[in-house]
Amino acid sequence: MRIYEDLMRKKPILAAAEAEALGDPFAASTGPGLVKVLCARDLTALGIAAIIGAGIFSAIGNAAYWGGPAIIFLFIFTSFACGCTAMCYAQFASLIPASGSAYTYAYVAFGEFIAWVMGWDLLMEYAIGNIAVAISWSNYFVELLAGYGLAIPDHLTMDYRTALNGAMAVKERIAAGQNLQELMALPGVAPFIRSYRAWEFAPDILGYRVIFNLPALFIVAMVTALIYVGTQESKKVSNAMVLVKVMTILLVIVAGIFYVKPANWNPFAPNGIGGVMKGVSGIFFAYIGFDALSTTAEECRNPQRDLPRAMFGSLGICTLLYVALALVLTGMVHYSRLQVGDPLAFAFGRLGADVQWLMGIIAASAVVAMASVLLVFMLGQPRIWMAMSRDGLLPRCFCVIHRRFRTPTLATLATGLSVAVPSLFFNLSEVTDLTSIGTLFAFSIVCAGTLVLDGNDRPEPQRFRVPYIDSRYIFAPLLIAIGGALLVFCPETFLQSLTTSSAPGVRLGTILFLLFSATLAYLSFVRRLSLIPLMGLESCVYLMTELTGACWLRFSIWIVLGLFVYFLYGRRKSKLNTAGLR
Repeated sequence: MRIYEDLMRKKPILAAAEAEALGDPFAASTGPGLVKVLCARDLTALGIAAIIGAGIFSAIGNAAYWGGPAIIFLFIFTSFACGCTAMCYAQFASLIPASGSAYTYAYVAFGEFIAWVMGWDLLMEYAIGNIAVAISWSNYFVELLAGYGLAIPDHLTMDYRTALNGAMAVKERIAAGQNLQELMALPGVAPFIRSYRAWEFAPDILGYRVIFNLPALFIVAMVTALIYVGTQESKKVSNAMVLVKVMTILLVIVAGIFYVKPANWNPFAPNGIGGVMKGVSGIFFAYIGFDALSTTAEECRNPQRDLPRAMFGSLGICTLLYVALALVLTGMVHYSRLQVGDPLAFAFGRLGADVQWLMGIIAASAVVAMASVLLVFMLGQPRIWMAMSRDGLLPRCFCVIHRRFRTPTLATLATGLSVAVPSLFFNLSEVTDLTSIGTLFAFSIVCAGTLVLDGNDRPEPQRFRVPYIDSRYIFAPLLIAIGGALLVFCPETFLQSLTTSSAPGVRLGTILFLLFSATLAYLSFVRRLSLIPLMGLESCVYLMTELTGACWLRFSIWIVLGLFVYFLYGRRKSKLNTAGLR
């Protein structure tokens, strides 16, 4: 019983809100606090910087291929779903204006054990997400240089495994009788040719081919140096990059309007709701940038006011841009031709020499967009390290603040190192879903935490609060209505969601989700839970059940590893244990 009480001890809201004055016995050695330099405009720009990235320059093409022009409804739905979660984040950020994001919120709502799991999850989510963005930036950067006739040796632009797999695929085709020139003319084979050349021409040292991703290392080093020097400098660079890519998107929309053919919008939803929802994974995670905003709470001038405004402002602006661009893109090119990696460049490349100049601007803007995403998320990750270190769950060296730059010193360097080294060598095609499941887990905990605290710790009037809507007679009927609509209008989609494709039977994830939904419906009736966080929790858990079993296995392994670290170190060093805070 004592162990259970220790694990479930909650951090007092006042202590969490005043993170810099926790009575830290090491305060004298951790340096000054973070400097408050961010206003609502800066935070909104950071949110836009994180949201407008690969989603608008690549994922939109694949989504349009399956959903047609109707993907505008996917953007609106995704914005609504993220908006429910953003409201919960905004309430917590207003109540607890401290670094730590979902980790700190979980500490207040659920106690130390869940907080540790949440913090460990965030470290994984941010690290893998940053590595993936760095590798993606490298690909965009290499293509941009190639467009100007500049080239980096292929063996310095990719990881070892990608080069090996590509080389084997090309060699198999050559062994089957095709020559290299024939292969180069085939659509979709160009990446394998580049991998083949990287493998064949890479230097050999002691029987090991020297192949690594140098541009990825370069961008991580540059961003790490920037966020180490200071938040003030980081926000100036972020604001400039946001201005560049928003102006580019507006230019694309305005220029593209003159080439829209309304006939391309027919049919509007060629594959129905099922086709529209096929793009939900890529589009949903283009919207999660507001999560990183909450990690900057201690650097905001007025977090109670500015953080909620920035979260909703960035979501609203990005949704309008996504919808307008989707309409223009599917009006310029028939949706069936948009399953390409660079849909914007593809659409304008078909229009002739008159708009070739715009393709160069789009390529450069894509590089800027990916760099800005990396900047925001690498700004957030050290603050997770810092928050956990303050609580004693990680070594206290990670909460040391640089006396001149006023940034987390070792935490920033650790973040840069944990991203830079893997980005040199990793192929993330099998593990990038970990970012998805980690983010959805964080969203779920924050929504659930809002329900736990609702009615117990009510914010002061000047702080943001999720509008209360009694779910007693709404939530359960709404779930039944959605299920009935799917069964009537999309029976194939409904049946596919219930059954497995590999073997006859009902999907385990579906069974668990239905049980979870029934439990929420019961609680909504008995406890009159708030509808908005309830819908956010339901949406996030549903998306988690749609992820693969391999993704869940990797996530579980990471969490189990974290539990070993917690029980061997974190639980013994926790300040709630040593200081007895209640």
